[in-house]
Amino acid sequence: MDENNTGNRGAGIAVVIPCYKVRKHILGVIGEIGPEVSRIYVVDDCCPEESGTFVEVNCKDERVHVIRMPKNQGVGGAVMTGYSRAVDEGADIIVKLDGDGQMDPSLIPGFVAPITSGEADYTKGNRFFNLEKIRAMPKVRLFGNAVLSFMTKFSSGYWDLFDPTNGYTAIHADVARYLPYDKISRRYFFETDMLFRLNTLRAVVVDIPMDARYGDEISSLKISKVVGEFFVKHVRNFIKRIFYNYYLRDMSLASIELPLGLLLFAFGIGFGGWHWMYAAREGITTPAGTVMLSAFPALIGLQLILAFLAYDISSLPRRPIHQKLHKRNAVRR
Repeated sequence: MDENNTGNRGAGIAVVIPCYKVRKHILGVIGEIGPEVSRIYVVDDCCPEESGTFVEVNCKDERVHVIRMPKNQGVGGAVMTGYSRAVDEGADIIVKLDGDGQMDPSLIPGFVAPITSGEADYTKGNRFFNLEKIRAMPKVRLFGNAVLSFMTKFSSGYWDLFDPTNGYTAIHADVARYLPYDKISRRYFFETDMLFRLNTLRAVVVDIPMDARYGDEISSLKISKVVGEFFVKHVRNFIKRIFYNYYLRDMSLASIELPLGLLLFAFGIGFGGWHWMYAAREGITTPAGTVMLSAFPALIGLQLILAFLAYDISSLPRRPIHQKLHKRNAVRR
């Protein structure tokens, strides 16, 4: 194990494991990682249990390299540090595993396969695929993930994905190279923010079915405490995504449908609501013409908003970008 070695280019598949209070499980996770992986980066996120030192002392796997963070950065900061190291050392595909034992390392080939075959740029786990297996998931977590998944569809633009907080992922190194490392959320919003950033790159993302695996570990993510924070961040990312994709990079009919639809819908609801309150206060009947003047723009506006959503859902990225990015990087070198 070498903390500073940057040689041995062409690492193939690399695994990044952010470590924070996972000393009890980390050696078991590393021990289950198969021979298809060339390098394993254990990122000690200023762990109070000194996970990095524990791995160095007790793990003899030569693929393991410990990276120590000077201060706690959260899962996002730890993963981005691992990504950067893996890219610099020539990894082709980077898999992210948690160190708490919830993710089965034997699934790594399945996560990597769509990327190596040119079908995807990024893959992520989906614990909701098998309806029989999700009974093992705690009900509160199941409900919370369903709510977060719905919000993620709006903000990220990946309408066909589910289980956004699932941290079992794989990414092509040429795509990871173009991520804005300094802008991606550092803590619990990391996985969701990654999807937003990938959409701005027009990367192809594919869900990989996997079973939920729970032991005696306790999740530090409390859905009730983060829903409000996540909602604000989802709204922010949705607005950014719409601006980037429909006004900054490209213009289409959908670019007109959304603002016009919102304007007409807001006018119809506002105009109708004001006259309804006025009529109720005065004890009079609202004229039919006033009702029509309110209902017509509201209905037209709603139709335009739905048309925009239909267009947005159908405009998912379809062509993986890592091959194009690889050629661009090769030209630069």
